[in-house]
Amino acid sequence: MPEVTLYTDGGCEPNPGPGGYGAVLLHPKKRLETSGGYRLTTNNRMELVALVAGCRLVPPGTPAILYTDSMLCVNTLTLWAKGWEARGWRRKDGPIKNLELIQELYATLRSRPELEVRWVAAHSGIRWNEYADALATAYRRKVR
Repeated sequence: MPEVTLYTDGGCEPNPGPGGYGAVLLHPKKRLETSGGYRLTTNNRMELVALVAGCRLVPPGTPAILYTDSMLCVNTLTLWAKGWEARGWRRKDGPIKNLELIQELYATLRSRPELEVRWVAAHSGIRWNEYADALATAYRRKVR
């Protein structure tokens, strides 16, 4: 089991609207975090940006579990992206939203097999998921 975990979250209110993202990396010897936001964005985009920013916190070669409360992100990266790539980054029923972020994350996960994406329930009292949510919410309020 990896000793390093990453919790990410993103959101906006209203959707679309002002948004924020947050990520916190838990390492046995340190804790790192990052957050940011945009004046006009979507919930799904902020969830993906949180994962991108969070991956950048994990040193290359370090096994880590990346937790997100977005089932859409988990399914996109673990189920759908492979097929989309095989079809030239096209879906059967229309364009792929946030394609550049999905491509970056998918490439990162393929080149870094030590990283594993997992789903965690939102607002279920999991300390570090709540913390990532608080980072995202604070930034979202700042960019209003």
